[in-house]
Amino acid sequence: MSAVYLPELTAGRLLGSWRLDVPALLLVVVLGGLYGWGVARVRNRGGSWPLARLAAFFVLGLGAIVVATMSGLAVYDRELFWPAAVQNVTLDLLAPLGLALGDPLRLAVEALPEGGAGRLRRVMTGRLVRTLTFPLVSTALVLATELTVYFTPYFSTALRVGWLHELMYLQLLAAGCLFVLPVLTLEQALPAWCTHPVRAALVFLDGIVDALPGLVVMTHGTLIAGAWYLHHAPPWSPDVHHDQQIGGGAMLGIAELTALPFLLAVLAQWVRAERAQTAALDRRLDAELTPAAPEFDRGPATDLVRPWWETEKSEVAERVRRQGHDAGQADPYGDL
Repeated sequence: MSAVYLPELTAGRLLGSWRLDVPALLLVVVLGGLYGWGVARVRNRGGSWPLARLAAFFVLGLGAIVVATMSGLAVYDRELFWPAAVQNVTLDLLAPLGLALGDPLRLAVEALPEGGAGRLRRVMTGRLVRTLTFPLVSTALVLATELTVYFTPYFSTALRVGWLHELMYLQLLAAGCLFVLPVLTLEQALPAWCTHPVRAALVFLDGIVDALPGLVVMTHGTLIAGAWYLHHAPPWSPDVHHDQQIGGGAMLGIAELTALPFLLAVLAQWVRAERAQTAALDRRLDAELTPAAPEFDRGPATDLVRPWWETEKSEVAERVRRQGHDAGQADPYGDL
């Protein structure tokens, strides 16, 4: 009996071919429903939720899950290796980034009642979650997941067993979320030493680590799931070795393209945090200087032309005087 193959893969068929994946669709519906409920609850309480976060969660996050599991990539993933490789790296890197930009953890805390929000924070700061989301641990988990998928019988078995294929999807998505969600959330989900400069360095390091599976797959001499793809390769497909090289290159490219917006998001948070700290310091200085104004009016006339740090009696003024003394600065008004 002659084998029945899918028609040759073209750009049009890749974009226009779809198939239903019920478990993936249920996951998307549940996540989208919970997120939408949270946004509605926050707004009903008189709060607001940024439209950009909403779009990132639904379009980039849930959209990436739909594309990876139900688009032409899913239709052809058992015929060619490279669509399967793009699927996996999309679920491992791109979808978690979109979900994290929506900050579902902060949304849950704001939407839940006080007791529920407290329990959620206790879970987020629990020993198990802190261990799994510790940056070096979560990065190692992402790398180990990718290497386990491709360099053990896991992937070739998942191509034959439907439920294991769905489990692999979920594992890739969960491994990526363990690193990305704690880094981008406005909740305190990481240790105190993970300041924004440290997070930027960790994201840069993670971008390098995420590129390793693609490099290994692209240069690996042994075929990944070779028996399956040699048997199921259609006549129009490229050489199986070349197909694997294309898949590895796609993994590498997507990993690097994902790392850039991830790093930019962390840098944007860093800038906003610095602005908030500066504004808080300005308000504190204003609060400390305002009560001292009458002292200028009651003081000697010479005090009116002296710098504020010489006449003020506050913690900030004392710090400036001490720093000026230690540095040996001259008093510009000393001859007056």
